[in-house]
Amino acid sequence: MPTSIITTDDLREFKLELLEDIKSLLSKQSSGTLKRYLKSGEVMDLLQISPGTLQNLRINGTLPYNKVGGIIYYDIQEIHRVMDENRVQHNFDL
Repeated sequence: MPTSIITTDDLREFKLELLEDIKSLLSKQSSGTLKRYLKSGEVMDLLQISPGTLQNLRINGTLPYNKVGGIIYYDIQEIHRVMDENRVQHNFDL
């Protein structure tokens, strides 16, 4: 297996490319060009949950959804709201 040597110039170039990608994503988000509604598969990928867990979140009213023509859509803002409301913070007194 051939060995590759990574130089500081390579790392610097990678950092600049990564920063440009992040800036691009942030500008898309602020301009509203990112998707507002996600399908079930996208939500399961985003949250790393199973179809059954997603169904339970719908059934118990934790995650609101819209159904159009048999396709279920979730508002990304609602997903963020649910995640924020269920944030667990630990206060450890040492």
